[in-house]
Amino acid sequence: MQAHIILIGITVLISLLGFSNNDIKEKGCFSPYDYFNKKKWWLLITHGFLHADFFHLFFNVYVLHIFGDRVESYFIKISPEIGMFYFVLFYLGAMIFATLPSIIKHNNNPSYRSLGASGAISAVVFAYILIDPLSELGLILIPGLFLPGFIFGALYLIAEHYLSKKQYSNIAHDAHISGSVFGVLFIMIYDIDTLYSFINDVGTYFSSLLN
Repeated sequence: MQAHIILIGITVLISLLGFSNNDIKEKGCFSPYDYFNKKKWWLLITHGFLHADFFHLFFNVYVLHIFGDRVESYFIKISPEIGMFYFVLFYLGAMIFATLPSIIKHNNNPSYRSLGASGAISAVVFAYILIDPLSELGLILIPGLFLPGFIFGALYLIAEHYLSKKQYSNIAHDAHISGSVFGVLFIMIYDIDTLYSFINDVGTYFSSLLN
């Protein structure tokens, strides 16, 4: 069984437990204050397997299912023996890295809480974009409109940055941005040739527009 399927199963199971037992959700969600001041390091991971509601859970596992297969296959292609291990390391690393903005901003705020796999999911999506930048991705708010992945990624980051400044909701937009950055950096370090291929593909795309 593929690693991303196992991660989806674990996420669904723990999230459902959190839905039925609020104590599990409260103790497992991420609190920068508790991590920083009470040394509850496990919160860096547990928050990513808990979700606020069914829609939050469904959206994240759906995106992980769609993009996780391609990204995991990429790791397995380059490292056949331990590709699954690298994918899990990548996913959990993104989950941890995505908490950095809230640790910096809210380590003295005991009331701040966050949960969900969105930071790690953003890393998976941006890894996919780096691997296949010309693959077309759709915009949820504009059905039927599909853009090359690298353009979609740029628009996504601009939107997330704007929303993080406006604070329209309780969504941790900073976690989405930091997860996206982690996804790109990890792939670049893992296989620099992927970056060269990305640059070549994007260059070819713009060249074709000019011809």
